[in-house]
Amino acid sequence: MPRFDAILFDFDGVLVDSEPMHCACWAEVLAPLGVILSWEQYRERFAGLDDREMLRSLAAEADPPLDWKLLWAQFPAKQKCFCRKMKDPPFLPQLADLLERLSKEFNLAVVTSSSRIEIEPPLEARHLRQYFSALVTGEDVERHKPAPDPYLLAARLLGARTPLVVEDSAPGLASGCAAGFAVLEVSKANDMPDLLRTCLFG
Repeated sequence: MPRFDAILFDFDGVLVDSEPMHCACWAEVLAPLGVILSWEQYRERFAGLDDREMLRSLAAEADPPLDWKLLWAQFPAKQKCFCRKMKDPPFLPQLADLLERLSKEFNLAVVTSSSRIEIEPPLEARHLRQYFSALVTGEDVERHKPAPDPYLLAARLLGARTPLVVEDSAPGLASGCAAGFAVLEVSKANDMPDLLRTCLFG
């Protein structure tokens, strides 16, 4: 595998097992509107996708169909719910040591469809923000994953030519590939450190 000059991490499902929290918060705020969102449905169809795309699908599939903007209006309440749940973020204990080692050899970035307010405070709370030279969030691009734009922007911010993308979701994997970068697929955050070490160091 070629030498990489940067590592671009997805956040949810890669750095931390937070997708169930996103699902639970959306389910909580959408239920009063008659929209039921299960974990199985979220995991299979919506993990890694921009929230607006998920809400468009849910609104169209509602009976009767709903205006998706009615669902999007619940986003501030969803954010508050998620931030509350992430006050004690479940990062792996060994993540700090891994990031410290990697930051000595590679430029690091987080590339996510989540909003900055959802990812930066947890990283700061566990003193992990210092390892990332850039954060690319849902507010930073017009086209989200699976479009290549988020990863292209991260590479540009880092001045990276041969970054490695670390992803778990289908939209994220497609985004990294569309950007023309090497992609390491992980199935869950708990597996990421070992898979990444093997990929980089053998």
